[in-house]
Amino acid sequence: MDDEQQRQQEDWLNSRKNRLPSFTEVLSRRTRPPVDLFMFYLFLQREGAEDILDFWLDVQQHENLCRAYFKDVRKSGRTIKDDWPQYWEYARRRGSIYGTVVGLQPNATKRSTTSTSEMLNDQEKSAGDEKRGGQRSITPGIDKEHFATASSPTAVNSPDLDPPRSTTPFSLSGRTPTLFNLRRASRAPTVIPRSAAITRIDLIESAERIFFRYLSPSGTVNSPENHEIYLPPALRIHSFPLSSTQEPKSQSDLNLMAHIPDMFHAQKEYCFRAMEQDAFPRFLRSKAFGNLTPVSALVRLVVGLIVLWIALATAFSLIFLDVQPKSKRFFLFIPFAFAILFLISHQYELDPILVFLGQSESTPFRTLTIREPYVRKLLLGRAIWVTTLVAICVVALTLIFWAVPGHRL
Repeated sequence: MDDEQQRQQEDWLNSRKNRLPSFTEVLSRRTRPPVDLFMFYLFLQREGAEDILDFWLDVQQHENLCRAYFKDVRKSGRTIKDDWPQYWEYARRRGSIYGTVVGLQPNATKRSTTSTSEMLNDQEKSAGDEKRGGQRSITPGIDKEHFATASSPTAVNSPDLDPPRSTTPFSLSGRTPTLFNLRRASRAPTVIPRSAAITRIDLIESAERIFFRYLSPSGTVNSPENHEIYLPPALRIHSFPLSSTQEPKSQSDLNLMAHIPDMFHAQKEYCFRAMEQDAFPRFLRSKAFGNLTPVSALVRLVVGLIVLWIALATAFSLIFLDVQPKSKRFFLFIPFAFAILFLISHQYELDPILVFLGQSESTPFRTLTIREPYVRKLLLGRAIWVTTLVAICVVALTLIFWAVPGHRL
């Protein structure tokens, strides 16, 4: 069995040498810079849309917490039907993403589970011994404290919805993209602390924190921790039905509590598809075909125009002063080379010198090593093309200004 797993791992690594990674592989932390999860988070941060990824990661953690609770129940020798009859009845009637964990038949699970949750869990299990496994956070300084709630609302939308395919979270998020403020660390923990047995209150607390952080309207919670994300009307949850300060006792509260494990799955799947269709393709174009950040590319444009002005001024001075010997004009290739390199680097958002050094920018003027084989091959090919284009332009400009006859004014 170990040989079979090793062979499958080798086949997967070989297939990665000739293609770009998928979004699922990035989320499962199986890719390397510059197309890893950390770089994708920084990309969303520049667009002011990182809350969508934070929400997805927090819901993933919530679902892992629920999955761990169900496994603990089964390890204790009890059944989910006896331990939590309300949830068992809910899952049996309406389906659940934890069907196989709680002991339901496979056809009783939700249709959307194989798209992300189980796929990511399987990949994380197979990559459990890798350094970038699930025991690390995507950014330093993670805030693991729960958001304190002030009230206990009374209603919740049904989670059993088929979310429409859309990319509107990135165009209608209401936030302004930022180029310079990249210091806010992720609030989405990826490690579940297990200092004590998981209880149902822990599940309510996890769901409550997610609701008030990402889904509660900004006007109802006056806190910097509130970062409401865009969702279509059919998927919005307007209030949270329970409170983590006390365990539900009435039958209606117990029935509502049965919704907690699957509560955000439809919203999570919607965010997954929105990121996969909109942000992720742009991320791949940015990092697999370029190695500069927007700020760095803009600086190169400004510097390139200034250097080009200096080069042209020097060239016309040599012509109209009729400086001899004429061969001195060949030294114009130095400012022309810098100017054309900066301008073309801005146009392609790619610095060939950094590529030849195996580097790609993570934040403005800060680089990391390119470790993804196929991306390194793509960037190297584009770097050779950009270098050739720069050389042609520099040679052409130098020869043109060398060939112009001198005329002293």
